[in-house]
Amino acid sequence: MNHIDLKDRCAVVTGGAAGIGLAVAQRFAASGARVALWDVNEAAAKAAAAALGAGHLGLGVDVADEASVQAATDATSAAFGRLDVLVCSAGITGPNTTVAEYPADAWRKVFDVNVHGTFLCDRAVVRKMLERDYGRIVNIASIAGKEGNPNASAYSASKAAVIGLTKSLGKELAKTGIRVNCVTPAAVKTAIFDQMTQQHIDFMLSKIPMARFGGVDEMAAMVTWLAREECSFSTGAVFDLSGGRAVY
Repeated sequence: MNHIDLKDRCAVVTGGAAGIGLAVAQRFAASGARVALWDVNEAAAKAAAAALGAGHLGLGVDVADEASVQAATDATSAAFGRLDVLVCSAGITGPNTTVAEYPADAWRKVFDVNVHGTFLCDRAVVRKMLERDYGRIVNIASIAGKEGNPNASAYSASKAAVIGLTKSLGKELAKTGIRVNCVTPAAVKTAIFDQMTQQHIDFMLSKIPMARFGGVDEMAAMVTWLAREECSFSTGAVFDLSGGRAVY
């Protein structure tokens, strides 16, 4: 593992108890950062933070709930003294079905977590970052947000919204010391696969020229690079992690 200097940085990772979020938190900790893992599963967040070692924090947070996000932001800021990095990794897929059959309540839930949750976390943490005129934000989107996956309309549309939010926020903050970027992975085999049909999983694999799923360590490597101080001239940008699937 190449060394990336995050020494003494204070980071928040949402969805940090499992999958990509956990891999990012582990890479951050190995790079010298103090990490707050925010996850809807409070027990898992606390256990994962404890496994990282002393100085890290695990909090139960519902990213779709404004009060929960604000309370976690205040608690993390109080514990760490500042917030330097935010990675928004919390997300859900929703059901695999056609638009014609898509349940409206499921559609709203996907947007509540993937879009509104990212917005609420970005907004709350940006306010803290502006106090010090420094920050790095990485939103986890998806190649589905660029290309659209059939039978995954809510997920695809929500991740397209995350890309749009990233570009907008990056431009708003371009003259500050805060940089905002997103990554667009192709399928990464994590517990989120449990929310998908096997048919949809097979479809996603068939679209990847490398003929394999991404690894969480590969995601974490890119995110950690985007979180470092030297990533200073990229903002509002989209970084593909698609095994060759991305065409634009």
